[in-house]
Amino acid sequence: MFRFIHAADIHLDSPLLGLRAYDSAPIERLRTAPRRALENLVDLAIRTKVDFLLIAGDVFDGDWKDYSTGQFFVKQMAKLRDCRIPVYLIAGNHDAENKMSRSLPYPDNVHVFESSHATTRRIESIQVAIHGQSFATQAVTEDLSMNYPAQVPGWFNIGLLHTSCTGREGHENYAPCTLEGLGTRNYDYWALGHIHKREVLSQKPWVVFPGNIQGRHAKETGPKGCYLVSVSDQQSIEATFEPLDVLRWETLALDVGPIGDLGELPNLFKASLQETIDRGQDRLLAVRVELQGQSPLHRKFRVEREHILQSCQSVATGLSIEGVWIEKVLCNTRMPNESDQQPDASQDAIRAVMEVFQDAKTNPDFYKQIQFDMSSVRSKIPSELRTAELDGYLGGSEILLEQAQERLLDLLGSEFSQSDSARAESMKSDLGETR
Repeated sequence: MFRFIHAADIHLDSPLLGLRAYDSAPIERLRTAPRRALENLVDLAIRTKVDFLLIAGDVFDGDWKDYSTGQFFVKQMAKLRDCRIPVYLIAGNHDAENKMSRSLPYPDNVHVFESSHATTRRIESIQVAIHGQSFATQAVTEDLSMNYPAQVPGWFNIGLLHTSCTGREGHENYAPCTLEGLGTRNYDYWALGHIHKREVLSQKPWVVFPGNIQGRHAKETGPKGCYLVSVSDQQSIEATFEPLDVLRWETLALDVGPIGDLGELPNLFKASLQETIDRGQDRLLAVRVELQGQSPLHRKFRVEREHILQSCQSVATGLSIEGVWIEKVLCNTRMPNESDQQPDASQDAIRAVMEVFQDAKTNPDFYKQIQFDMSSVRSKIPSELRTAELDGYLGGSEILLEQAQERLLDLLGSEFSQSDSARAESMKSDLGETR
């Protein structure tokens, strides 16, 4: 019997995109979360006395701001070396971007697979063969798995691969492959990386995305971690998810239809938040509150959104002094559909806006246009003012799009006035600059 850990997508010291707009954000705790999650990974490997650790790509997040990022990773790997735990890793698309990591002197327990072709590493003592290939460039579009080595007969065979598999929303379609294709290699376990959402695609053979070990923003919600895999002498497999995150992003949806006054909202929020805190098990929680349902308070929710956010943060502080940060309040409510209700003139406009933004989010050409324009902006910034965090923000097309959508919906969800007209003109100007 032997055990190993399958982890991926550490994204060590990933930049905090878009958080400069949040004065109340616990920036330092957010910034160091990937490091603490990596420490938890190493501690788990030592505590459970695994035979080896697999990392399926994206240890880093592109080039580092300074060498402390690489030094921190080396130090953690050295802890595993001292406990005689080997580490097998491949470079993913973000690692391939990183020029500094190519000369990083890893401890001798770390084995990085070549990028020129797939190779095999054997662990003779437990008869395990690990097959893998690193990314040579950021964008790998061919199916690498089809050139992986043949299985070692009678051994436990593992494929280590950074891939989008059949494609996943929100991720570039790198090293695409299929379950049928992976099955032709006759491996026992495929340890995948690149997709940040945890998913077991198959158990015959096992094909697993562990997700990233630490959520990086509000769309990466829920527990994040790795899989602890036990293999019996008969080569039966048991894979158990182990959470590693120190900061957990959550979306808390509240049905506000039943309440008739804003004063009732804190109690409704408190009950739901307490359940979320209990599930978080003393982790820092970054919570996005989403108001849902039909309510006559629809417009008031939008107008009073900042007040609602502060009210929610007060409730959170009362339940956990430093354990909960309210990241944002989204107002996705609508007016009741009653026969005597005056028609909401803004609803057609809201639907039109949502359709436009939905098209934009699924249109690669739109993102390329934003990316091109932001590259132009970056080139005009003096070198002494450039930072990795600023570069990350200017490259955050999805964040810019989301902020523009929210500003438009805020406007459409309130009554129009002369001041609204002025805001509209300002907004049109802002959107023109963004494009």
